[in-house]
Amino acid sequence: MSADAAVSADFARFIAQRNADEFVVEQLEADVARLARAYVSHPLLELYVEIKRLRDGAFALLRGRQHPRQTADLYLAASRLCGLSSHVCLDVGDYESAATHARTARACAEAAGHQGMLAWVRAVESLIAYWTGRYEQAARLARSGHRHRAPGSIGARLASLEARALAIAGDRVGAVAALADAERSREALSAQDEVLGVFAFPAAKQFAYAGTSHLALGGREHVQQAIASAETAILLYRSAADDDRSVGDLFAAHVDLARGRLLLGDLDGTEAMLLFVLESPAERMSASIVRRLTALGRELSGPQYGGAAQAAHLRERLHHTAVLATSPPVNPPDLPT
Repeated sequence: MSADAAVSADFARFIAQRNADEFVVEQLEADVARLARAYVSHPLLELYVEIKRLRDGAFALLRGRQHPRQTADLYLAASRLCGLSSHVCLDVGDYESAATHARTARACAEAAGHQGMLAWVRAVESLIAYWTGRYEQAARLARSGHRHRAPGSIGARLASLEARALAIAGDRVGAVAALADAERSREALSAQDEVLGVFAFPAAKQFAYAGTSHLALGGREHVQQAIASAETAILLYRSAADDDRSVGDLFAAHVDLARGRLLLGDLDGTEAMLLFVLESPAERMSASIVRRLTALGRELSGPQYGGAAQAAHLRERLHHTAVLATSPPVNPPDLPT
């Protein structure tokens, strides 16, 4: 009997051999929250090395042993860090790597049993599809995210993504309906997001997305609504705390404002709205902003501008900024892979 008791004692010691405790998990969660908030307002080069380090550390911990409750927390942290890695790749235009990280983020979220993260990953996958030109798939992915019942702003995010994708795809009725869904989700929001920054969807970002959707829908009424939405997004971001002021969304809203002015035949207004972007450091611009600038440059080449000197000057500045933004930095660290 004493030998049998020794077996139980050995198993108790085995249970005690853990590579993570509550303090390790709490610190990891705090680091994730800090990086998620900093992501929207700080240069990418300042963050992605730490994102990779923490993500790899979370993977290593999960390969060891810990209490089941802490295992679930580690899977959630790993999911969020993979989500951040996906966003890094998305912002530099490496969509294949972004998709790989998103799939791992989804697997970790499944292991953690976290509905909010599963819905958020669907939003990222929708973004990847959108920026690779698969607009109908982007809309379907966003719509599928609603299957995961989660508190916070994720419902407004998913509906906004669906609206933008449908608008680009030419589904006017569906886009308008999704925009209304996004507004209803915002009005019904009763709980705060668990993690802020890139994991939240503030009202300012929703207005920025709405502006892009209305521009894609076209027609004078929608263009005017796009201008109003973009102006509201800029106003809200400028009144936000520094860490919550999304540089990327400010760029996007200014480009949308410029395009709205252009569609109304106001070249002076177009140039005025572009100054914020053109006078900003090019290294702060994501791949999506570069694509917006390039598309706007092509529009300025249209016959309706008749070779106007102002349009030609703007085209040249847009091209110059796009080239600078896509030039590789000197001695860059390796991107998360």
